[in-house]
Amino acid sequence: MNPGLKDEKMKKDLIDITDLTTEEIDELIAVAEDIVKTPEKYSEVMRHRKIATLFYEPSTRTRFSFESAMLDLGGSVIGFSSPTECSVSKGESVADTARTAACFADVIAMRHFKDGAAFVAASNVDIPVINAGDGGHMHPTQTLTDLFTIHMEKGGFDNLTVGLCGDLKYGRTVHSLIAAMARYKGVKFILISPDELKIPEAVKTDILEAQKLDYIETDNLEEVMPQLDVLYMTRIQQERFRDQASYERLRDVYILDNKKLESAKPDMCILHPLPRVNEIAVEVDEDPRAAYFRQVRNGKFVRMALIMKLIAAYDSAKEKGETLEKPSQDNAEEFPKNILRCGNSRCISGIEQGLKPLFKKTESGYRCIYCDTKGTRNG
Repeated sequence: MNPGLKDEKMKKDLIDITDLTTEEIDELIAVAEDIVKTPEKYSEVMRHRKIATLFYEPSTRTRFSFESAMLDLGGSVIGFSSPTECSVSKGESVADTARTAACFADVIAMRHFKDGAAFVAASNVDIPVINAGDGGHMHPTQTLTDLFTIHMEKGGFDNLTVGLCGDLKYGRTVHSLIAAMARYKGVKFILISPDELKIPEAVKTDILEAQKLDYIETDNLEEVMPQLDVLYMTRIQQERFRDQASYERLRDVYILDNKKLESAKPDMCILHPLPRVNEIAVEVDEDPRAAYFRQVRNGKFVRMALIMKLIAAYDSAKEKGETLEKPSQDNAEEFPKNILRCGNSRCISGIEQGLKPLFKKTESGYRCIYCDTKGTRNG
């Protein structure tokens, strides 16, 4: 049913890019390449199957990409593009919305404004759940898109110097990309941001430092430009700021233009998860190194491969009477809120009905199981 995909046991969902092994990522990339070359081979593999796209936040590329991916596989689409279009507007929980969607669909793609929402959805249904972006936390399918694009543009991942520029604090695409590329040999990260938008401590401690990766932090894009093999620009996200003044002060801190690119390598690859505001000048679009619209197109192919793989694994397990692994709560501990609480005001645990405050013990202390934020002790 699914050309090019191995029938093997894997996790039920894609919540975090690390839910996939590097071998599984390489397999998805290989299948995505084959889809580009021979799309007709895949045009009926998801016939009579449905994806539910549950989008609690505005989206253009991610929603279009998931929907066109399923349609091009011969399947169909149900769902909503705004919480005002469904019972969420009446106060329905993420868990109940996911359970309802699972009555009608074979796979769920969820975009939500709260960190950890996809984890909650996946924990409450048997069908696969794909995290299409949860607040400022993770965006694993954008990372698959980024990896596929880097593969197509650079031929591989080993020994690349990757510059990540802009909003590294709230940029969920950045967090996921670091987690993914950290597993390849010789990758160096250059983190370019103002102090207010530096990479979160959890990413730095649990990934960069825990794996002894080569990285530097700077606020000067021009200074590091000659070193970069990949430049990943990001938007300063107005919707993540609590006050307009801070956003206005930082919004134009990095603007990539032709002048700045004069010192860049001739084969450097410029990526951006989009949408852009003005962090990449329109004049750069004509530069052959600008890969961000090729990146958009690539997103459909890698999501086609992912949808096939998750549904194939689910079908195989069901036929064998097996159960695929849901998001792990192993070794998670519950604390009274007056002892330990999640310090992230954007965490799903702050609004979801009946959700236990669970924490996992890490080298840097207890972290929320839903959003990975370090727990705050009271008293």
